[in-house]
Amino acid sequence: MPKTILTVDDSASIRQMVSFTLKGAGYTVTEAMDGQDGLDKARAGRFDLIFTDQNMPRMDGISLIKALRGLPQYKTVPILMLTTESGDAMKSQGRAAGATGWLVKPFDPQKLLEVVRKVIG
Repeated sequence: MPKTILTVDDSASIRQMVSFTLKGAGYTVTEAMDGQDGLDKARAGRFDLIFTDQNMPRMDGISLIKALRGLPQYKTVPILMLTTESGDAMKSQGRAAGATGWLVKPFDPQKLLEVVRKVIG
C-alpha cells in the first residue's frame, strides 16, 4: 500500500509542485489550503507524513504542528516544514512544536524525495 502524505500550503502552485513530485514517486497525496484545512483533513484521515508551510491564513504551520502533536495518532508521525522561513529562531520554534525537519522553498524535487525516503521510506 502506498504511503500517504498530507501537504499543507496556501500557495496552490507549491501544493501542485509538491503533489506532482510525490505522486511521481508513488506516494498518495492529499492537499490542504491552510493550517485549519490541514488539521481537519488530518483528523479525518491517516497520514504517514505531513508537510506544512509556516505563513498561512487561519492557522500557521507551528500552530498546526502543535495541534497535530496533541492528537494521539500524530504523536510520532513525521512533520516537515516546507517554508521560505530559514531563520534559526523560527527553526527553534518549529523544533519545539514538534517538527521533524525543515526544508526551505524553493525546493529541489530530488532533495524533497530524499528527505521523504529518509523519514518514511
